[in-house]
Amino acid sequence: MFDVDKVRSQFPSVRCQQAIFFDNPGGTQIVQPSLDRINSYLLGCNANHGGAFKTSIESDQILAEAHAGLAVFLNARSPDEIVFGPNMTTLTFMLSRSLAKTLNPGDEIIVTRLDHDANIAPWLTIAEDRGLTVRWVDIQPEDVTLDMEDLDRQLSARTRIVACGYASNAVGTINDVRAIAAKAHAVGALCFVDAVQAAPHLLMDVQDLDCDFLVCSAYKFFGPHLGVLYGRLDLLDRLFAYKVRPASDEPPGKFETGTQNHEGIAGTLGAVEYLEGLGRQLGARGASAGAGRRECVTAALESIRSYEIGLQRRLIRGLMSIPGVTIWGIANEESLAKRVPTVSFTLDGWHPRSLAARLAESGIYTWDGNYYALAVMERLGLQETGGMLRVGLVHYNTEPEIEKFLGLLDRIAGGS
Repeated sequence: MFDVDKVRSQFPSVRCQQAIFFDNPGGTQIVQPSLDRINSYLLGCNANHGGAFKTSIESDQILAEAHAGLAVFLNARSPDEIVFGPNMTTLTFMLSRSLAKTLNPGDEIIVTRLDHDANIAPWLTIAEDRGLTVRWVDIQPEDVTLDMEDLDRQLSARTRIVACGYASNAVGTINDVRAIAAKAHAVGALCFVDAVQAAPHLLMDVQDLDCDFLVCSAYKFFGPHLGVLYGRLDLLDRLFAYKVRPASDEPPGKFETGTQNHEGIAGTLGAVEYLEGLGRQLGARGASAGAGRRECVTAALESIRSYEIGLQRRLIRGLMSIPGVTIWGIANEESLAKRVPTVSFTLDGWHPRSLAARLAESGIYTWDGNYYALAVMERLGLQETGGMLRVGLVHYNTEPEIEKFLGLLDRIAGGS
């Protein structure tokens, strides 16, 4: 049912460039409906917010549509729970600053060693500013999964924020966010989720996760460079916002400071519209011509998930057959549902940067280093040796691309 050729036809750079894009965790290629939205905005209604004239009115309408579209994508209760910003990192620093005003010396924040530093550094910063205590949740090094028993040990009556990732950008591990949020709420804490790596692969549902905040990035799910923050409306409403005085006092406007990237917001709506269309084409889960946007997005993400599990099974199986390769993360085929297709490894005798450069010579684009997941690399003892080589698959990748990569890697490992 999943027509990958038809999918690839909707990604201009995938269609036109002679390259294998395995660098997707750093940013996916943009889909045509997103580009169409950007062009249409810039050519038809490029204006600032709040004017009494045609292009400004039309611009504001598109921004409202985008808030509504992302509310559907994340299953938020209201478009007012969606805040756009430059990227996940900037949004997290912004929100952490607002949350810091509610915290007192001795209060505790929990972070994990599995997270991207954008979900660690902001909390370390406000802890230093406000005299807070930071508690770290460890990982299980053998499969690089979160130690949930250690989370229980770190929680206390003084815990105010639990920051965790939905899926690791370094090794692909999916965390049980629903359980983490429940544990946080049980001690009266808020749960802040980094879903950047999860968003292209898993159906987002903030109501089901019962998290208080969730951030993701449009350029990781086939849109432009833009960040998206979900926050519970009651929390956004009462939190202090650092803003100019004439700006709105209501969410989301009070957090969307200055002139926003309007064309990027329009392009993000286009990415959601692409997923809606894909779900409608697949016809799964009742996503017929009369189905709503949420049903179609659900159908798309479920089909994507099924297809990608097959891809990562072939990739992991192939990597395990190559001498000298060590996969860092879940490698058991029976446990693939516990990871996204972001697979990192080391190869004996090769520095990750040199290996990435060698692969790039053959048009295979991968990432090397720590990918800003500094705590993971330090915990695994890999930071000083260059980190890992990361292959990140999405639904426009194919098995022939994986076979080409594995064949080349096997020759490199063998000395060719």
